[in-house]
Order: sequence, then C-alpha cells, then structure tokens
Amino acid sequence: MRITAAIRSAKRAPLLQVIKSAVATIVAWLLAGWLIPGPLPIFAAIAALLVVQPSVNQSLSKALERSVGVIAGVVIAVLLTLLLGPQSWVVLAAVVVALAIAWALRASPGTGNQVAISAVLVLALGSSNPDYALDRILETLIGAAVGFVVNVFIVPPVLSGPARQDVGMLGREVAASLDRLAAALPVTRTPAQRQELMLEVRLLRPMKDAAEASVKAAEESLALNPRGSSHREELRQVRALLDTVSPIVTQVIGMTRAYFDHYEDSLSSDPTVRAIAEQLRRAGHDVRLAVQDADAAPEPADLTTAIPALTTPLVVRAPASDHWILVGSLMEDLRRIHGELAGEA
Repeated sequence: MRITAAIRSAKRAPLLQVIKSAVATIVAWLLAGWLIPGPLPIFAAIAALLVVQPSVNQSLSKALERSVGVIAGVVIAVLLTLLLGPQSWVVLAAVVVALAIAWALRASPGTGNQVAISAVLVLALGSSNPDYALDRILETLIGAAVGFVVNVFIVPPVLSGPARQDVGMLGREVAASLDRLAAALPVTRTPAQRQELMLEVRLLRPMKDAAEASVKAAEESLALNPRGSSHREELRQVRALLDTVSPIVTQVIGMTRAYFDHYEDSLSSDPTVRAIAEQLRRAGHDVRLAVQDADAAPEPADLTTAIPALTTPLVVRAPASDHWILVGSLMEDLRRIHGELAGEA
C-alpha cells in the first residue's frame, strides 16, 4: 500500500493539464529546433514539460527555478571542463560542486537538483564549449517561456470550485456535529455511543486541514491568472466562511470532549443542560445558514430558514446545577460560537 501511494495520486490530474503539457512540449521542441539548429532540443522540451503546473503562479516559479538551475549548471560544467579537461570523473565533480554551490547560496531543493542535473546533462551529451553551453541556456529559456505562455493562455486553471466544495462540506459537518451533541445531551448514552460521538467529531480536524489546503491552492491558482478577476469575490466569500467555521471546529471538539469526560446519567434531567442542547441546535442552524449565504453548499429553503436562530447567548443566573464544570465549559464555548457567527470575535 505504501509503495502504491508513493507512485499513484488519489485522483487523476485534469485531462486538460495533460493536453497542455503535451502541447507545450511539442511547441518548445519545434520552436527551439528551428531557432537553434544542432543537437536535439532536449533542454527546451524538458523545460516546457516541467513549467506547465496546476497554477499560473506555480508555472512562473517553476520557470524561474528551471532557468536559474540550467544557467548555473551549464556554467559549472563549462568551467570544470576548461579547468580539468574532458575527463569522465569530471561529471561526478560537477555534481558535487553544483550541490555545494546550491547549498551555499541557500537554493531551494528543486533549484539545487536542477543545477546538478543540468551540469550532468551538458557533460554527458558530449560537449561543453561556450557556444554549446549558450545554446542550451537559450534553449531552456525558450522551453520555459513556451510552457508559461501555454499555461496562461490555454484555459489557465482556476481551483475555486474545489475550495468551495471542501469548505461547504466542512461547514455541513460542523453543523451535524453540533446537532449530534445537542441530541446526546438530553438523553442517557452508553459508553459505546459516547465513544462514537468522539470519533465522529475528531474527523473535523482533517476536514478543516483539507479545506484550508484547498482554499490556499485556489488563492494561488488566481495569482497572475487572466481569469482570476471573475472568481476573486467568490473565493473571498469562501475564505471568509472558512475563517468563521475554523474556530468553531475547535470549540465543537472541545465541547464534545467535555461531555465525554464529565458525562453522568443525571445530565439528561438537568434543565440547564437541556437549554444548552437547544442552543446547540440553533448554532447548527446558523452554521448551515452561513454556509448557504456563502453559496458554499446551497440547501433547500425548507431545511434552513434565513433567520439566525442563535440570536443571543444563553444566560444562566447561578451554577445551581450539580454539573457546573460541564455547564461552564459548554457555556463558554457557546459564547465563542455565538461571537464567531455574529462576527464579534
């Protein structure tokens, strides 16, 4: 299973991305071959293939990484050949020198590897004179430029849709977790039922992390993207919803944990606990309403009214309840949830 996960992705890359990579490689090969007669334009094809990335911003970063790496690698290969001669062991020396220079300059891992690979390719292909080196640099720049242009002008990727979907799923699950806790408070629960409640609420953390990663990827996909202007407002709403729901995830988990730790059968008959359960149901309603308002996961009108239900925090005059530790914990988290939903946090 681990080997499979290392070589296979959880989902296929978009077919359009594959087509753009193929188009960029072919165009870079033909253009570089026409402009720079001589050896096969391998450097141009590799650069174009690597530069076509899931976002325009990533394409620019990869183009810079590839270009700087090739230039540095080619220069290192030429200088070592001039100093040490065309010896076979110079290839190994070039790798060591390239990695050492990249480390000294604090280059990124990708750039450092690119410097070493470029030096090896230049030496392995059998020529390292200045004219050959200059042609390979120009060839790489052509390939990187072609890859970037293809990714910009052929349907540049926009990832706001997956971000909206992931945040909507998170919001719905937060509301469901509030409803489950509300249903658990007024009744007696077996140890197995309480454990199940904890297991379900803990799933919110990986969902929150996935939603955060998805929104960040969407924000990156709009950077330098000609199609970005029509999607930025939509993504702003999705980001605002995530910023609202994320703290509630922590509070819901904490409330469920407090219930699990301080559970007693007598909880179901406590009027304060029953009042808190009603507030939790209202909080779940308002989370669904926030998700619907952000258009992250529209729901039928008969399931979610447009009026917030958690209008004011619950007030308990005095801790008359025997379960004041649990009541106090739930009350504080409810206050925070109210603040987040009301925009007061």
